[in-house]
Amino acid sequence: MELTDRPEGPPAPAVRLSNADKAAVIVRLLVSEGAMPRLTGLSLRQQEALVRRMAALGSVDRRTLAAVAHEFAQRLDGLGLTFPGSVAGALDMIRDHLSDDARAHLTDLAEADGPPDPWRRIAAADPDRLRPILARESAEVCAILLSKVPVAKAAALLADLPPDRARVVAHAVALTAAIGDATIARVGASLLDQMQAQPVPAFTIPPADRVGAILNAAAAATRDGVLDGLETQDAEFAGHVRKAIFTFDHIPRRLEPTDVPKVMRQVDAAATVTALAAGMQAAPVAVEFLLENMSRRMAEQLRDDAEARGKVPGAEGEAAMAEVVTVIRGLADAGDIRLIAQED
Repeated sequence: MELTDRPEGPPAPAVRLSNADKAAVIVRLLVSEGAMPRLTGLSLRQQEALVRRMAALGSVDRRTLAAVAHEFAQRLDGLGLTFPGSVAGALDMIRDHLSDDARAHLTDLAEADGPPDPWRRIAAADPDRLRPILARESAEVCAILLSKVPVAKAAALLADLPPDRARVVAHAVALTAAIGDATIARVGASLLDQMQAQPVPAFTIPPADRVGAILNAAAAATRDGVLDGLETQDAEFAGHVRKAIFTFDHIPRRLEPTDVPKVMRQVDAAATVTALAAGMQAAPVAVEFLLENMSRRMAEQLRDDAEARGKVPGAEGEAAMAEVVTVIRGLADAGDIRLIAQED
């Protein structure tokens, strides 16, 4: 008997399918295996065409299915990476890893590169621009907003809402499943109009924090005099300023003990000795806190140097202690350390 070689791979399909038909077959196969592909990246026209092909195919025999699956697998084997093909798509992929300025600039480029999408701008907006919208809009609109921004930003915004309001908005998310794309687009356009109508604040730091930062660097007499005056004129604002003030005396209550070595490495050696010498008279608890939370050898050396330094003139001592405080605030603002919250 004469044998002939069999061709490699699955047999040719029993019926000839177009590329659109093959795509419908693959999607149907994935759905049957519980691996539903994400189709939201397709345009509305492409999604409609896919559904129409799935509706028109009817049944596909095993031989055709095997051939289509084999061809799909071969294409996957030869595929390395796929890229979005647009500025908007690339921006969506790495939005959370870009600086605020870069996000704003690239959002403008994305808008110029294709149809304007209000949700891109809303998703890139500072949370402070979105909080007023969440405070006044209906729960359903808030639910759509939280569903369209990055998860981390949505979580932070939800946490800022009063507990009762947060529960209502969270429940409203369950009611958004049946909302159509046209409605989502209209809501996005409306919210973007509201957001752009908000005046952009000239200062990003709250007023009380700005006054507190100024008073941190002021002499104690000046600081006390200003606070007394504020107390008389606006007691509520004065209370916020007091919470924003961070002086050498506050160090034991606000600085984590484990962060002391990190702070002291950033302070000039001469300023450290002067600050400790001045603090032995003005803020002894703060001095002991710092010395107790660094290495014993360094603490003994600094204590000896500070005691040898003797009494420090008031202005010089305050300047040195303010330098230590400035280093602490700088590390906190940079996120390198975290200050303990001030109690009311």
